[in-house]
Amino acid sequence: MPKVLDNVQIGPQNWKMLVRVPKLVEKARPGQFVIIRVNEAGERVPMSIGGLDRENGVLTVIYQVVGKTSALMTTIPAGGEILDCVGPLGLPTHVKKWGTAIVVGGGIGIAPIYPIAQAWKAAGNKLYTIIGARSQNILFYENEHKAIADKFYACTDDGSYGHHGFVSDILKQILDSGEKVGMIMAIGPVIMMKVVANLTKPYGVPTWVSLNPLMVDGTGMCGGCRVAVGDTTKFACVDGPDFDGHLVDFDLLTKRLNAYKEQEKNSFHRFLESPGCKLADSVKTLVK
Repeated sequence: MPKVLDNVQIGPQNWKMLVRVPKLVEKARPGQFVIIRVNEAGERVPMSIGGLDRENGVLTVIYQVVGKTSALMTTIPAGGEILDCVGPLGLPTHVKKWGTAIVVGGGIGIAPIYPIAQAWKAAGNKLYTIIGARSQNILFYENEHKAIADKFYACTDDGSYGHHGFVSDILKQILDSGEKVGMIMAIGPVIMMKVVANLTKPYGVPTWVSLNPLMVDGTGMCGGCRVAVGDTTKFACVDGPDFDGHLVDFDLLTKRLNAYKEQEKNSFHRFLESPGCKLADSVKTLVK
């Protein structure tokens, strides 16, 4: 079973887990994802790749506590194990020298945008990085992004740090400056990706997004992760997770993501109230 080297809280609801999976890390590329099971009774949850330490065979996963499985993940100590970590899954993000490239990360999307930024910078691009969150205490990976970006911007909705406003504000300023931008990649909440895609379309700048629909097997067999891209139905697990943001039906994606919200909420609360629940009180408070 994969060994967990570290598992620490890095924000009010965010944790950073390091998992030693040498063969997976050797094959993985930026933009792909993994599926984790905590134990035999647990569900299979897709997780974006937040970092690849190829020298030591260590995978970084940044996860947010939103339900039963992500809460269970917080209970695994350094030196502990998870049942399995399957991957790499999905198609890697396209890497090319476009000239100037921009990565945009919102919320938990700040994590998977980082390996992509590393690859784009290594390909010789001038790299602009824009990250954003509701408040400063939710931002992370700032130093990592600063170390490779030619220009770095941080945004907070409440104005507690950096630009007081949204990532789209900074992106618009760059596009309005007249600088030729060859490619944009945005990862984050659906509404953020939708706003970014709608913003860039009139400028004619290619804009790709990484989608996070409901997923079960991650191999294209269940059809649960289907998304509408242009006039075509795609499976995010095998056709993505990256898609042309100018073609994605974000409204349909939002509806599908909300389809089982009530059932998920009820299931999690039953778990919290069960005698076998051993979550820390601090974690229980986060999700109640």
